[in-house]
Amino acid sequence: MTLVYLVAGEHSGDVLGGRLMAALKQARPDLRFTGVGGPRMEAEGLVSLFPMHELAVMGLLEILPRIRHLRRRLQQTATDVAAQRPDVLVTIDSPGFTLRLLKQMRGLGIPRVQYVAPQVWAWREHRVKKFPGLWESLLCLLPFEVGFFAGHGLPATFVGHPVLESGADKGDAARFRAAHGLSPDARVVVLMPGSRRSEAPKLLPVFGDALALLAARVPDLVPVVPVASAVAATVRRATARWAVPPVIVTELQDKHDAYAAAEAALTKSGTSTLELALAGVPMAVTYRVNPLTAMAARRLIRVPHVAMVNLLAGRLVVPELLQQDCTPEKLAATLHTLLTDRTAATAQRAAFAGVMASLAAPGRLPSVAAAAEVLRLLEGR
Repeated sequence: MTLVYLVAGEHSGDVLGGRLMAALKQARPDLRFTGVGGPRMEAEGLVSLFPMHELAVMGLLEILPRIRHLRRRLQQTATDVAAQRPDVLVTIDSPGFTLRLLKQMRGLGIPRVQYVAPQVWAWREHRVKKFPGLWESLLCLLPFEVGFFAGHGLPATFVGHPVLESGADKGDAARFRAAHGLSPDARVVVLMPGSRRSEAPKLLPVFGDALALLAARVPDLVPVVPVASAVAATVRRATARWAVPPVIVTELQDKHDAYAAAEAALTKSGTSTLELALAGVPMAVTYRVNPLTAMAARRLIRVPHVAMVNLLAGRLVVPELLQQDCTPEKLAATLHTLLTDRTAATAQRAAFAGVMASLAAPGRLPSVAAAAEVLRLLEGR
């Protein structure tokens, strides 16, 4: 049987990998899978070499204490790929891990696919000089990435953004309110602190303080925190003493139903901004990392906005409250505006429609387009 080796390093990559595997199996039922992944990929038949969550670390100072362990996992994965000799290797996002793995696989004659382009267009563009020879196919989620990599002599394929397959716009508000015993007057606000264990603890304290301020001005406020199961326990501990107890949801349908019921959202930067935009939820984007990490990032970032919605729109559609602006007072004030100013919320929703249209590849779902590229390499072999 034809063997496909996949490696994902965090929750979003696991979702991508699961959809890719489903599309590959639909086209080629004879395929067999192995590698590193999470619950979504395991549900499609992958037995992970080790728990994927061990790789989900972000930030320079956050990585340093775990660098030896990450190196051991990298070597373990490289050794396993070399022993298995798969017909194709697909690495998904997590460039700090996956690009190092691809480099070690040079010379083995295994076709390599990097699914999700490294965001060197945003920062550390000089790294692009190290990419030639790392992969046979680069699959891009964002339309402008193909031109960027072509300018550096690296062919790439736009396959569309997976948010379009997420179902984030298919939620049921009435079902969410009924499931959690919420009254019709409840003002639902979604809070998204991140899917990594290193992210949520930094944002949840300030989220809780912001809610306490907001609740004094907005009666019947109900915060909802959708999280991956891997960080659910961390989130429950961190929110146990909040003045406004949150509803914590871990199931995908429940999360999408929460989107449908929500009047506003506060989210970290990342894919969650696109999910909320697809669902039509007005939002503010925030983020906070170690101050030294932030200082280094400011010197390297080359894009005008952090939120993907703003980058794709080419303007500031949603507020960005980062680092020193990530305070309870500013977060509460921004959420209050979104909850009370219909003009601000309507303007965001109007911009979201154009952003979503730009993310669609012609004629195919993103997972199907990505699977077609993987199959092209397999057939070429």
